[in-house]
Amino acid sequence: MAEFTLRQLAYFVAVAQAGTIVEAAAALHVSPSAVSASLTDLERVLDAQLCVRRKAHGVSLTPTGARFFAQAKELLAQAEQIEHETKAPEGQLSGPLTVGCYLSLSPTVVPRLLQGFSERYPLVTLNFFEGTQDELTNRLASGELDLLVLYDMDVAPNPARVTLFSPRPYVIVHPKHPLAAAGRVALADLVDEPFILMDAPPSSQNTLAVFEARGLTPLVRHRTFSYELTRALVGRNLGYSVLVQRPFGDMTYEGNRISVLEIDPPAPAVEVILTWMQDARLSPAAAAMVTFARDEFAPTSPITPTV
Repeated sequence: MAEFTLRQLAYFVAVAQAGTIVEAAAALHVSPSAVSASLTDLERVLDAQLCVRRKAHGVSLTPTGARFFAQAKELLAQAEQIEHETKAPEGQLSGPLTVGCYLSLSPTVVPRLLQGFSERYPLVTLNFFEGTQDELTNRLASGELDLLVLYDMDVAPNPARVTLFSPRPYVIVHPKHPLAAAGRVALADLVDEPFILMDAPPSSQNTLAVFEARGLTPLVRHRTFSYELTRALVGRNLGYSVLVQRPFGDMTYEGNRISVLEIDPPAPAVEVILTWMQDARLSPAAAAMVTFARDEFAPTSPITPTV
């Protein structure tokens, strides 16, 4: 029988994530001395040095500590899952589930997953985290997230994924633009006009690739990090843009309208995927989300507005 306790594991994981004993103690609402003593006891029980403590320089993990960190997080997650499953009524899923979602996707994906999944599994505590692709993948690797929703762009080869839907890039212009009523537009007809680039990787790379495939270079006048700010600038007639996600409304936050044009010839579709760590053991709640999301966003189930 293991001699270490779950509390010792929790304190060690908190220290590893915070980088200092003081910050870990604050997050745990205990004294720094209690965290330090727990860490010392854990190293004694394991007969291994898990971290290097340097005064005023925080704590760094040893190679052994880094390996144990991943194992400790998994053990704690399993313990939490056992507790939730034991307390839940027979046959009902329960426990925490945290899903990361790429910033521009979250307004149209998260509400649908949150409402539908919560109605089916009310005892699961479902949380979402919005972020950039780099931030999300780092948090997934560290165990902070169970699943990710993101564009299939610059994603490391990983069979642990399901495709949700595949939107195509499109153009937005001000309603007074000469081509606003055309319905379709060739990028060559716009390339000399001011372009507003949503500069949030990997979306920005994909957008520029759409132009490059046609031998074009857009005249980037403004760069934004926000999907809605991009739409707002177009709504003020400050340029045109190319986006992928499509809200139902044609109005910006300021109340200005925009016009949507299909790209002619069509740009390649971009897959939106739900993915997870290849070697991860999905919790029952995470596995249920994979099945639910796949079915919810099946081709026969298009995104539709609700009243």
